[in-house]
Amino acid sequence: MNIHRPRSPIFIIAYKEICDSSRNRWLAFMGCMFLLLSLSVSFAGSAVTGSLYLPELDSLMSSLSTISVFIIPLAAILLCYDSFVGEEESGTLLLLLSYPLTRSQIIFGKLLGHITVMLVATGFAFGLTAALLLLVGEQYHSGELVMAFAQFLLSSNLLALTFILLSYIVSLKCTEKAKAIGCLLLLWFLFVLIYDLLLLTLLVSDFSFANQLLINVLIAMSPTDLYRAINLVAIEGEGANSLAMIVSTDWGLSAMYLLFLLWIVVLTFISHRIFKGKPL
Repeated sequence: MNIHRPRSPIFIIAYKEICDSSRNRWLAFMGCMFLLLSLSVSFAGSAVTGSLYLPELDSLMSSLSTISVFIIPLAAILLCYDSFVGEEESGTLLLLLSYPLTRSQIIFGKLLGHITVMLVATGFAFGLTAALLLLVGEQYHSGELVMAFAQFLLSSNLLALTFILLSYIVSLKCTEKAKAIGCLLLLWFLFVLIYDLLLLTLLVSDFSFANQLLINVLIAMSPTDLYRAINLVAIEGEGANSLAMIVSTDWGLSAMYLLFLLWIVVLTFISHRIFKGKPL
């Protein structure tokens, strides 16, 4: 029986990346990691209070997004940090460029393959969690639960796509895999921890210059805080955490999704320009 494989160069490269992720167990590992995360938050998150119960939907989605903002960027980094520098070290990138392929096709093929891996992993984990909650969570309205998880899945994969592109840029600029992973972990630390902590300090402090416009600009400058804001606004999580002040922003969900897409377009352009001018 012949299996028809995709013939478009972009789909061929994407197919290769998906096969590589499946072969080295990355897809299975990330799927299990996200599943464990979502199940533990959904069904065992209340254990810290001394009892077990299913949380309210807004509290559940807030908890999931709070933990996912740490895990999803890290998973994207570990998946893609050697996308170019690893192939350059092994010599396969030079071989790939000897074929009748454009550099744009290589980048978009890798991007399609990696985001497919992330989408399958997160879709399996969060989709299974939503299905289990529909079965056992009588207090949840099925339509609201499905919409909440669909929105959460969309924003999570936009966050993953942003860090995949950041990984491409670093991988293209570095000459060794060790340097690439080091730089990306530093970026993860700065975006997820340091920048977030500084923004929280600004939100809870009584600085005269900290008006809503400045807060909106600072949120837009970080994909992780943009991800938090989208999920807070979507669930209207009053008091969900210290970033609940973000809910008062005059931005709507559509505007914040457009900002996420702007991040993705700019990072795609930068990675393409770097790859196009990279001598091999």
